[in-house]
Amino acid sequence: MMHNVEMIKTVALLTILLPFIGAAITMSAPKSLAKVLAPCFSGAAVIGAVTLALWYKDSGFAQVNLPVFSSHATLLFGLVFDGASSLVAMAVTVVGGLTCLYSSGYMSADNREHAEHAKPCYYAFLLCFIGAMVGLVLSSTILGQLLFLQIIGACAWGLIGYKQTASALKTALRALLITHLSSLGLVFAAVVLYLHTGSFELNALSQLPMDVKTAVFIGIVIAAWGNSAQVPLHAWLPNALEVPTPVSAFLDAAAMVKVGVYLFARAIISGGDIPQVIGVIGVIIAMVTLVYGFIMYLPQKDLKRLLIYSTITQLAYIFLACSLSIFGSRLALQSGVMYIFNHAFAKSLFFLVAGAASFSCGTRLLPNLKGIIKRQPLIAIGFGVAAMAITGVPPFNGFFSKFPLFVSGFELSRAHSWLTPVMVIALIESVASFGWILYWFGNTVVGEPSEEVASSAPLPLAMKFTLIVLIVMSLCSSLIASSWLS
Repeated sequence: MMHNVEMIKTVALLTILLPFIGAAITMSAPKSLAKVLAPCFSGAAVIGAVTLALWYKDSGFAQVNLPVFSSHATLLFGLVFDGASSLVAMAVTVVGGLTCLYSSGYMSADNREHAEHAKPCYYAFLLCFIGAMVGLVLSSTILGQLLFLQIIGACAWGLIGYKQTASALKTALRALLITHLSSLGLVFAAVVLYLHTGSFELNALSQLPMDVKTAVFIGIVIAAWGNSAQVPLHAWLPNALEVPTPVSAFLDAAAMVKVGVYLFARAIISGGDIPQVIGVIGVIIAMVTLVYGFIMYLPQKDLKRLLIYSTITQLAYIFLACSLSIFGSRLALQSGVMYIFNHAFAKSLFFLVAGAASFSCGTRLLPNLKGIIKRQPLIAIGFGVAAMAITGVPPFNGFFSKFPLFVSGFELSRAHSWLTPVMVIALIESVASFGWILYWFGNTVVGEPSEEVASSAPLPLAMKFTLIVLIVMSLCSSLIASSWLS
């Protein structure tokens, strides 16, 4: 048993470190080799994450904490394996690996929107991002989360500002400032936790008195809002349009914006009884963000900008689920974790569909993509699947995230009547967003091809393969998540 545990610890550390090693090698490689190395190293991380998840399953789905580095009997960094960490680690590595593979075809001279080959630093930042995300997700200490959160912020800054234009650099700096300043909430939480328990372990949250726990959770929530672009700390995300679309898929679906909701979910899992005031605050901000995001994506005609505001709204649903769990609903927490996992595949598919349209047709503007099903059926199918998955249409994965959220919310409203209008508003938004996406589907996918679509170019094999995998995962990921969280 001890040998098995040490082997798993080694696999986990390699899953974290291999992307960083790959980034160092990729940085010194020529462009033609960098796009081959990045998928290889990200693929190794996928194998590691899947191995860890299967080990967790074979161990009987029991949470396991493994120490890694201590100083003077204080654990500074450790590893946690449970349903949430194993699922999110798989999502991060799989979407990250697919992003690297997709980029090898997308970032080329054949791209009709912006023809360019990716510099080695592009792939290096992506690999570091994957490694840091896995490190944060598997960390059992708040200090470990802080370390990897800073690396994630630096990688996001490098990728958002990749094009080195004035607007890209301005947006990157805004993202860095907002996410890092909000992360001071996590610093505050770490200091208070250590002063009261002598430990940085997340499980020590359950030992805090309720008044102190309230203060610590407020710090965690502030860090979560900033990194997951929730109102009022959302301003860095909507302007990140110049980011290469594969990066948008990774940042907005599986990586950067998922940091905040994961930090919140992990704290709830570890925190024992949590003051209900945190749940009230969480629900209020989630609903404000949900309504704001919906209103803002209504007038958008640029598919990428629409998806960015849609992402803000979807993250609000995850915050809503996690906040509802504080009132005693285990189903709500399961819904939130499942939402993180399922949304990673559905939203990355939608972003990469937008990238495929711009690559092939030279535009992301929805009115200019009319009739795409006749010339680019894979893009059209991807659009339809992503739209139905995001808006929660069965049998796609989004339905299995949203349905338990609404069930738990309406169940809790029996004891907390103020939650009834909250859930009604959320339900109205869900139905309205489906109607709006369906409207654009009818006005974009079907009909006679527009000029841009009629002259569209074929997609590279790497891009086609990525879209097919994500289409399949948008159907199947909920089966994986439900078995891990049951």
